[in-house]
Amino acid sequence: MFERSHIEGLKKRIEEPRKFIQVVMGPRQVGKTMMISQLLQKMTVGYLYESADAISNANNTWLQQIWESARLKMKAASSMEFLLVVDEIQRIENWSELVKQQWDRDTYENINIKVVLLGSSRLLIQKGLTESLAGRFETFYMGHWSYPEMRAAFDWNVDQYIYFGGYPGSAALIGDVDRWRNYVKDSLIETVISKDILMLTRVLKPALLKRLFELGSLYSGQILSYTKLIGELQDAGNTTTLSHYLDLLSESGLLAGLEKYAGNVIRKRSSSPKFQVYNNALLSAMDHIKYTDVVVNPAKWGRLVESSIGTHLINNALVERFNVYYWREGNQEVDFVLEKNGRTIALEIKSGRGYVPVGMKLFDQKFHPDKLLLVGTGGLPVEDFLNINPVELF
Repeated sequence: MFERSHIEGLKKRIEEPRKFIQVVMGPRQVGKTMMISQLLQKMTVGYLYESADAISNANNTWLQQIWESARLKMKAASSMEFLLVVDEIQRIENWSELVKQQWDRDTYENINIKVVLLGSSRLLIQKGLTESLAGRFETFYMGHWSYPEMRAAFDWNVDQYIYFGGYPGSAALIGDVDRWRNYVKDSLIETVISKDILMLTRVLKPALLKRLFELGSLYSGQILSYTKLIGELQDAGNTTTLSHYLDLLSESGLLAGLEKYAGNVIRKRSSSPKFQVYNNALLSAMDHIKYTDVVVNPAKWGRLVESSIGTHLINNALVERFNVYYWREGNQEVDFVLEKNGRTIALEIKSGRGYVPVGMKLFDQKFHPDKLLLVGTGGLPVEDFLNINPVELF
């Protein structure tokens, strides 16, 4: 069975002396639970695994009970250390307060229980961590599957990855595109929106949030002002509402809104968003053009290629801690601008003929980036770019 590289990194942390709670975050269906299952099979210490997602009435009492069970198991086995793993922790209301109490109790009583928490809502996890667990945790992010992972696990070529994205659970269905599309919509998109957003956060207009996701996915790789969005959406409210809903979609690993690169933070925050899905499967599932048709349609294929580069960038950005922007002035545009530790890289994607780098030249004159990089026709091949970690560019 294929193992993601994350497993060794987390195993190394768990084997260290007890110091931090390990918090594994990431979207649904990226293999967090499978990774933990594979990891537990490698562990030599006793452990207890529980999932709040499988318990209809999971609450503070339930969490306290399983923590006590871990203590009893450790005592009964006369073990020097023990591992407690709780999956989908964000489903428990005020989970961070109880985790803090139990962790501090174990610390005070010198009980060597190491703790791993898993969650699929980055927004709710981060909120709980900053409110109650300051100084007691480390985060461990698992993003969507990369092209090298899908190739190694399922023998995919780069065109399949660009169209079908990186959901391992859907890989067996790509021979029937309609069935694959229904699976992505019903089992992935609807589950994330219903269970990770609408059930756990206050959303006054759920239909608007769903429509924003649909529209944003179809426009992945394109810039759309909030004013134009309001015109496209019925009962859209105001730009603040749309911006908030886009944040919720981003924190759940569905759809991001990239900001414009500029000389000051105020202009970045007030810019029109460039929509970017976190997984190209979301774009292909919402657009009904078939795989066999899109690969021979240069315009649509070029949009899919640019979006796949964007997914590669934003998923790695969460792990490697660099920023991803776009830039536009008038009709001139740079597809992506990467920023880390004061260094800047301008990135242009080209999948056809006739490229004139006017936008890159203007950006170079205004901002003097450290690197200018062309990916695609006439530059670094798309497959080669998808095979590297973008942080290596810095």
